[in-house]
Amino acid sequence: MVVKGNIVDILNRKIFKGEVVVENDRITDIRNSNHQIENYIIPGFIDAHIHIESSMLVPSEFAKIAVTHGTVATVSDPHEIANVLGVKGVEFMIENGKKVPLKFNFGAPSCVPATSFESAGAIINADDIKLMLENPDIKYLAEMMNYPGVLFDDAEVFAKIEHAKNLGKPIDGHAPGLRGEDVSKYIAAGISTDHECFSYDEALEKLQKGMKVIIREGSAAKNFEALIDLLPEYFENMMFCSDDKHPDDLLLGHINELCAGAVAKGVDVFKVLQAACVNPVKHYDLEVGLLQKGDFADFIVVDNLTNFNVLETYINGELVAKNGTSFVKNVDFEILNNFNTNKKKVEDFKFESSSKKIRVIEALDGELVTNQIESASLIEDRNLVSNTKTDVLKMTVVNRYKNDKPAIAFIKNFGLKEGAIASSVGHDSHNIIAVGVSDEMICKAVNLIIKNRGGVCAVNSKQEKIVSLPVGGIMSDKSAKETGKSYAVLDKMAKEMGSKLKAPYMSLSFMALLVIPSLKLSDKGLFDGNSFQFTSLEM
Repeated sequence: MVVKGNIVDILNRKIFKGEVVVENDRITDIRNSNHQIENYIIPGFIDAHIHIESSMLVPSEFAKIAVTHGTVATVSDPHEIANVLGVKGVEFMIENGKKVPLKFNFGAPSCVPATSFESAGAIINADDIKLMLENPDIKYLAEMMNYPGVLFDDAEVFAKIEHAKNLGKPIDGHAPGLRGEDVSKYIAAGISTDHECFSYDEALEKLQKGMKVIIREGSAAKNFEALIDLLPEYFENMMFCSDDKHPDDLLLGHINELCAGAVAKGVDVFKVLQAACVNPVKHYDLEVGLLQKGDFADFIVVDNLTNFNVLETYINGELVAKNGTSFVKNVDFEILNNFNTNKKKVEDFKFESSSKKIRVIEALDGELVTNQIESASLIEDRNLVSNTKTDVLKMTVVNRYKNDKPAIAFIKNFGLKEGAIASSVGHDSHNIIAVGVSDEMICKAVNLIIKNRGGVCAVNSKQEKIVSLPVGGIMSDKSAKETGKSYAVLDKMAKEMGSKLKAPYMSLSFMALLVIPSLKLSDKGLFDGNSFQFTSLEM
């Protein structure tokens, strides 16, 4: 097979008219050619940090869409499914991913559960991590979210880190806002990347101290604008990722969008492509080609180097997508789950109080971090209730692994004027999380999730809609297009009920992520992410 075009040689920083000769899965030759084709041939894009589960798709279905955007590989942390099903869940992801051409590179989830302050469906200890890392299918130790454990010399945390070091596998980081001596100690432990920087200065400090910074642009967390100005100088130590991308967004684009955005900012195209294609391969030692003779034939054809419209995608010499059409085939898979809670009653969501003020989670659009604010309470029949006038709404996290009393908090900026929304995608333990205008609506939404053994839903007095997620309670058993379209309908309903957030369900899913400050809610209670301890709702 011979593919002709303008060859973009990132490693040698040159573009020339030529042709790529492929035999089986390898590039056997790259040579000059005097053709008249104006398309460009470049290495395939790599998402340097993603949780496939957040697309609500199993890997084989994710691959179908990702290849149409020029993605040939991912660096994937399966800690979402691991928190639900443990090592068995990780094995499911690996085996399902192997059945399609896209090159999934999974890590060993370092924090299952993410903290001891929540209830997950499984535990992965240091011994489990060692066994996983010994598997050649596991490429790295996935994000070390327990940065307090690193800072306070937790023995279990350091055992996991040492296993990765001994096996020569990279260690990913997760340290939002960590600065000064704390971040120096975190890096000294052997942690090499961070995708959680939300300011220029934070990312600059980490780069200057030897860390690789991954620019994230996902469905909820968007740090591209804050960090992109660092790329011209630090292009050798930066990468692109989506982290968490919902199915409707995946239908529109992937890493190609970050490349287009960076070029639009005036960043040199070679530096952009170094971050998007080369750096992940070098850092994680991936078996992915870089458009050099002898490499795996992993490359894409685009019509220009401005918006990177993908015409063709090749993986191991196989044409897997052309002009937006995916050739990735359907894959059969077993449906695994872990849902063991009974339906709830309206009374379960009552919070008896006489307090005049309450602590409130302030959600920030496009951010995973939250603020801690205070608000006047609204009490009816001694029960704290939602206040739609001030947009301070009741929120709950319900343990889905056993019957337990729902945890209650209040949150601002969801904007709902009617009904409720709920999800069993609740990072990282994936308990049920819901927010609504009344206890009745919250109960209705939670029970719809329980009835379906997982999903995302919206309910009001007139209708209820759900996207069922039977695989682990976090992934669909349907196609990407069907899931994406159904999710888009649900997203629209949430916004029609008043939500002003760009991605209300994605934002909701992170309101239980305790490892990101400032105030979050677990199934065990309201949690202060700055002091890393529980706090009271009443003030």
